[in-house]
Order: sequence, then structure tokens, then C-alpha cells
Amino acid sequence: MKCGIVSKLFLMTTLLCVLILATIFIGQTIFFKQYYANKKVNDIKTSIQSFEKEYLKAEEDGPTIQKLEQDFYQENTTWITILDSAGNIKYANDFSIEVHLVPSRNKNSSNRVINIPLYSLIGLEDIERLKFNLEQGSLIVIDGIEKDDKVVPVILTRENGQFTLENKLISDKLYGKKATIEPSLKDSLQIYFRGQIKNLQLPVGSVSSNIYSNRILIERIKQFQVNLLLNENYNSESEMMDYKENDINYKVFIKPIKDTTGETTYIFAMTSLQPVDEAVQMLKGYYVYLIIFVLLLVVLASFYYSKKIAKPLLQINDTTSKIANLDFSETIPITSKDEIGTLSHNINTLSATLHKHIDQLQQDIEKEKRLEHTRKEFISGVSHELKTPLSIMKGCISILEDGVAGNKKDYYFKAMAKEVDKMDMLIVDMLELAKFESGTYKMKMDVFYIDQIIEYLCEQLAIDITNKQLHVHKQLSAIKIVANQHRIEQVMTNFITNAIRYTPENESIIISTIEENERVKVCVENKGAHIKQEHLGKIWDRFYRGDMSRRRSQGGTGLGLAISKNILELHGVQYGVLNTEDGVMFFFYLNKER
Repeated sequence: MKCGIVSKLFLMTTLLCVLILATIFIGQTIFFKQYYANKKVNDIKTSIQSFEKEYLKAEEDGPTIQKLEQDFYQENTTWITILDSAGNIKYANDFSIEVHLVPSRNKNSSNRVINIPLYSLIGLEDIERLKFNLEQGSLIVIDGIEKDDKVVPVILTRENGQFTLENKLISDKLYGKKATIEPSLKDSLQIYFRGQIKNLQLPVGSVSSNIYSNRILIERIKQFQVNLLLNENYNSESEMMDYKENDINYKVFIKPIKDTTGETTYIFAMTSLQPVDEAVQMLKGYYVYLIIFVLLLVVLASFYYSKKIAKPLLQINDTTSKIANLDFSETIPITSKDEIGTLSHNINTLSATLHKHIDQLQQDIEKEKRLEHTRKEFISGVSHELKTPLSIMKGCISILEDGVAGNKKDYYFKAMAKEVDKMDMLIVDMLELAKFESGTYKMKMDVFYIDQIIEYLCEQLAIDITNKQLHVHKQLSAIKIVANQHRIEQVMTNFITNAIRYTPENESIIISTIEENERVKVCVENKGAHIKQEHLGKIWDRFYRGDMSRRRSQGGTGLGLAISKNILELHGVQYGVLNTEDGVMFFFYLNKER
């Protein structure tokens, strides 16, 4: 049985919507959690690498490193800190006591001052107890571990025995009933000494923003410290561990590095994956209601969609079939303002403008042919410009090799050097022109006086002017303009140089600035032969040669006016050339400073 387009549209739309809904549900409830975890882990690894570079740049500057740790937490919602070679938080002096050791017969005691971290013995919630029990001047007994001149406290006791703090993780390993530490390792690490409290440092500021408030992080640091100190086979290479507590998943990152002093330190970071767990749980509950609602909506919408779309589609099919056969006589009636109405309008527009596009296509083909012709002319011009100096150089080299004119070596070397300079100038101009024509060059605008630029250039070209006994008349006004000073100097140099080159001896060059409303017209007029009318629009082309063309014997590369044209067009200003009563005038406009 033949299935109509209405039934097909209904079935396909319904199945497609159900498939999309099922894909979204499966993706968000099953794969999203893993994707989030992997993405976050990769981002944190990258951030840790950046943190490591900044940490090494800080060169043991405690406040700077603490600021780096805070910024890392703000950007990645991940706690990070630096541990020393003994596993202590390296910059924990704000939660520590300074102890002056009392000399005794114990081999580990000496008359020195050490810093004892307290975060591993007590939490911030019990911080008030410390103020009364660890007063300055109190005597304490410390049982702990020492590694690389760094002390890890295990049991801290006030000498009167009324106050004791203990690091249970290490204590159980050393003294517990199931102690697993080897006696020899225990003897080499364990220390015992007495001391007098010199200073007690406690955290200040917001407790919630303090690293010591995160007891889970502190416990993981303590566990790492136990493994580092008491596990002979512990491998302290970079690692990433999964950790779960209170049904919340965590990722722990540990990376050993060498600091600027050569000491091994550890970057320790921990992040929570709780947000994605909560989001996935919410999605599962939410989708139960969403699926029921969406399925009902999909059925109703699919039925309406199939009925509404089918009728105009049939008419569109007939019309487009005629258009495919280049019959544009029929148009589609627009009965709605929805996408179907838009499609009908677009098809009518296509039918009405296809002839225009065909004509445009033909014009584009012609334009491409012209561009190809221009490219060929450019290659031909470059080849021609390079061929002459290369031929001259080749001839000079042959003469020098044959030794025919040994007394004129300097002459031929100078001739070759001159030709090399010409080729160098040509290549520089070609590169300059290519840069301007690339479409990516941006003009940086300056504010300067145009009359000062013209005066400066005339001084620079004074020798050329004097050699031809030319008279330069300047009609200038002190006007501030907005343009790229270097490039406008380049344009003026090209115009004035051309005027000098083509003005007969003892004739005049007139340089003027004419102030108009919001712009200035800059003119360079030279007396001499006119440019033929058919050549006026073509002299801006590269390597163009006409009656007033740039001949190689007169100097120049044939690219000066092409470069000037591109500079002025990048400024967005008018420019041109015209024949005057006695000669030729080049002109361009510049915007005045407002």
C-alpha cells in the first residue's frame, strides 16, 4: 500500500524526536558524568602546569605563592598547595608554633629554633584551645619525625601533661598495636625533644576561604605524608588518585618538582566532582516527567506539521521542477509567514533573479580572465625588469672573466652594483605592494602638520632639484591632518620624485595644499609634456608603460604609483591625476584633525 507524504512526515518526525530525546537522555545521564570528569581533569592538569611555571618564577616568595594558590582555587574550584620534601605544607607559618629547643643529652636536641606546623594536629574548629594551652613561654615535649631538617610532629604535649595534640595517622603507624613501620626506619626518622614556645601563629581572616578549613584536603595531605615518610617502597612520581568520602567523589593530583633551591617539593591539588553527581541525579528525576510531556507534544506536533507542510510542499515541488528546466514563468503563492512561506518567497526570488545571476556569473568569468591577464602581465613585467639588469651583469662578468678590460674593473663592478641596487629596489617595492594588496594591512593613524612633511621632503630632494635647475614653488598652509605619517611621506616622495624626473630643466614644480571644509587637497604639479588621455587611468597600474611611463633608464621600478594608489585607498581618500594647461598635476585628499 502506498504511503502518502503526510503519513511519512508524521512517522519520521515522531521517530526523529523520540530518537533525539533518547539520545539526550542517555548522553546526559550516562556519558555526561564521565565527559565532565575527564574534561575537568584535563583542565586541571593544564592549570597545574601553568601553576608550576608561576610558582618557580615566584622564587620562594611566600605571599606571591599564596596568591597563586588562591587564584588557582578561584579559577578551577580546586584546592592546591605546595608540600615540602617531608610532606608538610610549605607555607603554613600562619598556623604553626615557633619553638626554641632546650639543649639536652638527646642526640636530636640542640640550641636552635624550629617551626612546628599545627594543621596536622588540630582543626580550625578547636583553634581557641591553642591560645590558652600553647601560650608564649610554655614548655612542650614533641615526639615526631625529622627529614631533611624538617620536623613532622606526631605527638605534642605540654610539659605539665594537661594538654596533648596527636597526629593519629602517623601515631598509629609508629606506636599502634598494628604498627607496620620497620624498626630501623623508625629509629632513623623518629626524634624527641623539649622546647619553649616563642611564638604562636594562628590563621586570620575568613575561615571558609582558608585551606585549613578543608579537613578532607588536610587528611589527604596527611595520608600522603605517611606514605612519603613511612613507606620505604613508596613511589613519589606524579600520580592522580580517586577518593570518595560522604558519597562525594574527589580527584587528587600529586606532582613532584624541583624548586629553585634544588629541593624536591610536591604540588598537591584536590577537586570535588560533587556538582556533576548532583546534576546527573536531578536529570534522572527530571526526565521522567519530561519524557511523558515531550512524547505527547511530539505526537500532536508531528501530526500538525505533516498536514501543514505537505500541501505547500507539493506545490513547491511542481514549481521547482519547472525551474530545474529553466522555466521561470510560474511563481508560488505565499499563504503563510512561517518557514514554508519564507521558502516559497525564496524560490520566487530565485526564479526572478536567476537570469541576473547567470549574467553575473558571465561577468565573473570575464573578470577572472582579466585577473589572469593581469597576473600574466605582472609576471611578464617582473621578468622584463629583472632581465635587463641580469643581462648587464652577465655581460660585465663575461668581460671580467675574459680579462678584456682589466683597467676598467672598477667601472664594471660599479655597474653591477648599480644593477643589484635596482633589483633590490624592485623586490622591496614588489613586497611592499603585495603587503598593501593583501587586504590584511591596517593603517595606524597619526596627527601631524602636512606642510612640515612637504618642507622636509623638499630638503631631502634638494640635490636632485638643484641638478636639474628646477624651481619649486610651495603654496602651503600649516594644517593638522590625520593619516599615517610614514606612508603619506612615501606617497609625497613618489609624487615629487616623478615631478622632478619628468620636468624639463629650468622649469617649475608647484606643490600646494588647498584647505576645504573637513579635508585638505594636496597637489603636486610639474611643467612639461601632458599624459595622453587614454593613459591617465592606467598609470597607477604596476609596470604600466605609456607615453609618460616610467622608463628604466630614468630610474624607478615602475611600482611607485601603484604603491601610492594602494596607500591612499587604505586611507579611504580620493586621489587622481589630470593634465593642466602647462603640465601634469597629481593630487589627493587628507582628513583634517577635528
